Amino acid sequence: MLDETPEIDNPDFWLLRLGRRLRKRQGQLDEWWSYYRGRPQLPVLPKNAEQAFLDFQRKARTNFCGLIANASVHRLLALGVTGPDGEPDLQASRWWQANRLDSRQKLVWRMAMAQSAGYMLVGAHPKRTEDNGRPSPLITMEHPSECIVEYDPETGEPLVGLKVWHDDITGYGHARVFFDDTSFPYRTRQRTGARLPWGPDSWEYTGTADSGDVHDLGAMQLVEFARMPDLGEDPEPEFAGVVDIQDRLNLGILNRMAASRFSGFRQKWIKGHKFAKRTDPVTGMTVVDQPFVPSPSAVWASEGENTQFGQLDATDLSGFLKEHASDVRDMLTISQTPTYLYATDLVNISADTIGALDILHVAKVREHIASFTEGLESVLALAAAQAGVPEDYTEAEVRWANPAHVTMAVKADAATKLKSIGYPLDVIAEELDESPARVRRIVAGAASQALLAASLLPAPGAPSAGNVPDSGGGAVDG
Repeated sequence: MLDETPEIDNPDFWLLRLGRRLRKRQGQLDEWWSYYRGRPQLPVLPKNAEQAFLDFQRKARTNFCGLIANASVHRLLALGVTGPDGEPDLQASRWWQANRLDSRQKLVWRMAMAQSAGYMLVGAHPKRTEDNGRPSPLITMEHPSECIVEYDPETGEPLVGLKVWHDDITGYGHARVFFDDTSFPYRTRQRTGARLPWGPDSWEYTGTADSGDVHDLGAMQLVEFARMPDLGEDPEPEFAGVVDIQDRLNLGILNRMAASRFSGFRQKWIKGHKFAKRTDPVTGMTVVDQPFVPSPSAVWASEGENTQFGQLDATDLSGFLKEHASDVRDMLTISQTPTYLYATDLVNISADTIGALDILHVAKVREHIASFTEGLESVLALAAAQAGVPEDYTEAEVRWANPAHVTMAVKADAATKLKSIGYPLDVIAEELDESPARVRRIVAGAASQALLAASLLPAPGAPSAGNVPDSGGGAVDG
């Protein structure tokens, strides 16, 4: 029998644990793959009326909140870090690449847009070291359900931070309280589920010293990226102002689906028919027999002389569709999301039109950029302190991609005009949204090409190719 003891180095434990996880997700993977291949499960009739109505309601959900949040996330891309003088910083670029911030930053921006805040935690890397022997900085992306920061009401600066998590391997909950120069580790006294307890006797301190784990980073290790909080208010997700409209949209879709369903299978009526009646032996009530059961293969007939059959008119769905389109446009407009994303009647629109429709959204994203830049500067300052680098990265410049949509032709035209009025090549490359590393390569490559071209020119005072002296000291005209 295999050993299931939860030990990190026990292969028996990992075999069973990972194998069960693999089995658990297999059904979900098969379902996604069937939809991808266009072969989803065939529609089936529900087992009861309650389940039928729940299935019907579920199909009425349309996720515009995800669209609103991701529309901003797609425009948020920090390209890298330069020094206060605008020159690319090699050390910061190395930390940036080592922690894969090019891609992982999106995890934080998505959490901020979808759940009001995201977090980055800076600490010592367990396996990498700097040239001076200090551990390299480790920057991890943290979920808002596991982190929170308290701010000093007097200065507005971060005061205390908390990171909690449930160790699914051991079953214990863990926590760490962060201060500017120390952190304190805790663990639940008993194994618990993912929902951690918060009673006064639920946790125990697990540090080796009463004073906590001292560090020399000079600031709290947990950095919060809150989405545009108002003064005195908690941050909210990107779609907070349109939640009611989203609910209204779903209700409108449900009503339209109900009308469409009954229009597709119209309600029938009959008059002049004498229905048979009988007494129910159990309840004693009079029950009317119903011989006319709707079915695609059913034929209805009556022996009555004046019997008439008919069906109700189909419901006009155009009003539902107009209401839906109006609600969607209201939702996108109020949330400052480009309305052309719901391009129902936009045909052959120009780049200028897109730019005009994009103004509010770009302004909103630039406000996000201004807020998140401060957080990234704090993260880099902590990384520098962890690496033992004396530079002050609070004065560094975080470069972001232009949030506005600009075609390559427009960019090239702008670059040509900037060059004609004397802009240096590195500044032009930055305007083209090149990363600091690419800017350095572009400038170095241009300098190399200029040097090579200069080396091919004749030296000053040297004879030209058309005036070469002959062996007798005279000149030979070519």
